[in-house]
Amino acid sequence: MAVIGSNPLTIEDVWRVAVLGEEVSLDDSARENILESRRRVEKILEEKKTVYGINTGFGNFSNVRISGEELKLLQRNLILSHAVGVGTPLPAETVRAIMLLRINALALGFSGITLEAVEALTEMINRGVHPVVPSQGSVGASGDLAPLAHVMLVLMGEGEADYRGERLAGKEAMKRAGIKTHTLLAKEGLALINGTQVMTAIGALALYRVKRLSVLSDIVGAMSLDALLGTDKAFDERINLLRPHRGQGAAATNLRELLKGSAIRASHLDCDEVQDAYSLRCMPQVHGASKDALRYAVNVVETEINSVTDNPLIFEDEAISGGNFHGQPVALAMDFMKTAVAEWGNISERRIDRLVHPAYNRGLPAFLTEKGGVNSGWMIPQYVAASLVSENKVLAHPASVDSIPTSAGKEDHVSMGTIAARQLQMITENVYYIYAIEAMAAAQGLTYRKPHRGGEGVDIAASLILDKMPPLNEDRWFKPEIEAVRDLFYSGDFIEIVEKALGKPLLP
Repeated sequence: MAVIGSNPLTIEDVWRVAVLGEEVSLDDSARENILESRRRVEKILEEKKTVYGINTGFGNFSNVRISGEELKLLQRNLILSHAVGVGTPLPAETVRAIMLLRINALALGFSGITLEAVEALTEMINRGVHPVVPSQGSVGASGDLAPLAHVMLVLMGEGEADYRGERLAGKEAMKRAGIKTHTLLAKEGLALINGTQVMTAIGALALYRVKRLSVLSDIVGAMSLDALLGTDKAFDERINLLRPHRGQGAAATNLRELLKGSAIRASHLDCDEVQDAYSLRCMPQVHGASKDALRYAVNVVETEINSVTDNPLIFEDEAISGGNFHGQPVALAMDFMKTAVAEWGNISERRIDRLVHPAYNRGLPAFLTEKGGVNSGWMIPQYVAASLVSENKVLAHPASVDSIPTSAGKEDHVSMGTIAARQLQMITENVYYIYAIEAMAAAQGLTYRKPHRGGEGVDIAASLILDKMPPLNEDRWFKPEIEAVRDLFYSGDFIEIVEKALGKPLLP
């Protein structure tokens, strides 16, 4: 169970709750933080102070004072009016992550929420009430207002939710799950929707999968190098110590381990080739730069996961309006990662091309098939990889460089961070497919190098791929095999088996 309160959450914690279904609870410190913050809001109300978000309108209406009898209606109207997102609903795992991150931020005790509201959100996670949240509609400042409002509709007994595989009215879903709906009190509406939890949740789940891609990049690249009779000389530790970027060193170390003991390498030590193409020789530099970008992005996202990002914030002596809801830190990290992950796909596609191209593939059959002409072999999978790479280049355009003023100019600069996070997710999905295609082509190429075996890591990786894709001796429908290899990569088992064969973990 994930316990919220005393310890910061990690991306791995988010994954366990969102994807693996782990339950959530509040510890005593979280409960006391929430209760104390709410007491401060009640004091503001008793003293009849005018405080934004507590007894005023929102955005451009911040100068409109709201009377005591209308405060509950104000909070309800806020959620109803803001729940206007559009597009395909977010997956249930993303919605679970959003709720977890919102609870974690509220539990820090600066938002003025009631304990009853936070406990209801916790029960929604634990009992599987997943609000239907459209994926589009956030500009990434003033928080992820529209998508978060769709989550909170269900808390109020409005909107729609998925419950045990059935889409229901929010009120009905809560009733079936045995969770009491919540009537929002002063400040609660804004506390629930003014934050960066949607972009951060999408980003956190994407980065968990990107961490796997970071290791896959080296495994799959090593397979291609052995299949193409490449050399591991460029991965010599002495070279990489002279340019000591951490990611470059990690990639070079991984590649040396994966290629250790290669009989294929030994079989062509005296060949005339002196240098490999950049897509092979420069894997430490290219893969490693993206590893360094990943390290930066993980730090940003984990900082954001454990931050308070609503407005105003309720301190012991006053409520202060600030800008923690602005998603710029996450937006820039997501845009950086989009480029970094897209680059893994770019260099992978170049290796695929070398595997199928008879001028470059060092004696392998054209398009990795016998009887070329009758058979097309790996011709079209390379097209697919090229298509995905091209799509990634479009998606990698930075969302954060755009800003459109909202709320009659009051909110005149926004981050577009949620768009960036969604695009990172799409690029990541595409690169999993590109790696599946490269790994399959490399495994096919390695079959032509028999009886020589590849490196220790390469050999076990190829055997795992060939379990899903028998060698392609003649054309067949192998789209399902591409899906099977992609699923193997997605599960994490592939990496774990390769690491077990090597006797050590590979570096992300």
